[in-house]
Amino acid sequence: MVPRYLIDFKMQDLEKLNTEVIIIGSGIAGLYTALKTAEHSDVTLICKEGLLESNTRYAQGGIAAVITEKDSIALHRQDTLIAGAGLCSHEAVDVLVNEGPEGVYELIRYGTVFDKEGNQLALTKEGAHSERRILHANGDSTGAEIVRALSREVRENPRIHILEHHFAIDLVTKDGECRGVIVLTPLGKRLYIDAKATVLAAGGAGQLYRYTTNPEVATGDGIAMAYRAGALIKDVEFIQFHPTSLCYPGAPRFLISEAVRGEGAVLRNINGERFMEKYHPGLELAPRDIVARAIVSEMEQNESTFVYLDITHESEDLIKHRFPTIYQVCLQYGLNMVTDWIPVAPAAHYMMGGVKTGLWGETSVARLFACGEVSCTGVHGANRLASNSLSEAIVFGKRIAQRIKQLTPIKQPIESLSFSIMREKEMKEEETLVERLKLQKLMVRQVGLKRDKMRLEKALKELEKDSKHFRKLLKGHKEFEYLNMLTCAMLSAKAALLREESRGGHYRDDFPERDDEIWRKHILHSIEEGIKEEMFV
Repeated sequence: MVPRYLIDFKMQDLEKLNTEVIIIGSGIAGLYTALKTAEHSDVTLICKEGLLESNTRYAQGGIAAVITEKDSIALHRQDTLIAGAGLCSHEAVDVLVNEGPEGVYELIRYGTVFDKEGNQLALTKEGAHSERRILHANGDSTGAEIVRALSREVRENPRIHILEHHFAIDLVTKDGECRGVIVLTPLGKRLYIDAKATVLAAGGAGQLYRYTTNPEVATGDGIAMAYRAGALIKDVEFIQFHPTSLCYPGAPRFLISEAVRGEGAVLRNINGERFMEKYHPGLELAPRDIVARAIVSEMEQNESTFVYLDITHESEDLIKHRFPTIYQVCLQYGLNMVTDWIPVAPAAHYMMGGVKTGLWGETSVARLFACGEVSCTGVHGANRLASNSLSEAIVFGKRIAQRIKQLTPIKQPIESLSFSIMREKEMKEEETLVERLKLQKLMVRQVGLKRDKMRLEKALKELEKDSKHFRKLLKGHKEFEYLNMLTCAMLSAKAALLREESRGGHYRDDFPERDDEIWRKHILHSIEEGIKEEMFV
């Protein structure tokens, strides 16, 4: 049983800070929303690590938007809906494709330098896109360039107060409203920050899996916090595994961008045979879920732990110019993209679901908003279209800022709130690390790319056994992270067991077909009401 708060507290005992708007997270969603919100309100930006550390920083491929006459809003809309496998919100997709282009130009005004060919913005194509509409920066370092530009603007903005190395433990609610957040400071003190609005931009949950393209910070904190605060959690059975992460002894599971396939790379099995024609007419540029499962099938058939990505037929100049970061990382491990096939395997990459929001980023809890990967706007449906995530963050970040502007301040601060349950012994950091690794391995084996009833039931049994840790005394942020991961793992496994079909980022060996008649609907989690289903509209 997940308790309402991870810690026992008395409000009168906490050090207090007041602000107008709290934003939790410093990826593109947090930084961009902070800048737009600071146009009318004072903002406190909470960063778990340094300002520059987020999932965005590692985004390679780029940002999708319609900016040429050859392309069209209608095509981008159609591509997004097809990739989403029948579960995208049409309204949310319309917002994304129509407002995305202006968001890209705003990033440029904030100082982001996208690559150009002559005087025109350079565009590439990625899987399931019908046109070249992906803007990129420094070849394959798009996220790092966006974070560089936005973080500089944030640091220079006098209305934004940055709290680095502060961990948001829990959202504080009263009478159905979010009133602020309890934070762990770098010195281990607990601080309560009060605000008229709180924005979750805390990123995804890739660290649920042993093999992930996500950095250490992606532990599902925002989703777990929102769940405990009473917000609805939606579609978390849909987890995108990126088909191609580096799989080589001694190397991290480094992302090999989909743009490499967009520029002509092909996939070969361990025997050197190109295989995607067996699985989809789109070949290497089929939707990500199809490519990832095809790779796993080839690995299983040939008893291998990887397949190869081959771009050796392209020129050395193109490879070095277009993929400088990937080229250099591979070179560190003795792999030369110009002459070598690169060993790759799927890795957890992106969670399509998250905190349910409306078209203005509002959650089911008043004064609480969610933006970026932590949210579920409905844009991605069951399978995110490549490079739509960065677009989503800026489009809905701007909308959240506009909605917050309309909020009235809270007149009465919270004075006497408290929470306490029977806590057992303290949870040690060494114990936390062991439990975290155990959870990650369990998720790979039982709630991974291919699932079935037996494995999912086994996973839930193990996860529910580990819920005893919720009754322990917690002190450091590693313990809080682990319990957030445990919460997200349980939510994902429950939804995956309930959905008896295969769709997008959710594949069941025992129910391999998509079933629109029964399962064209969403699964919602509520801490107060349990699991419920929402019909697709």
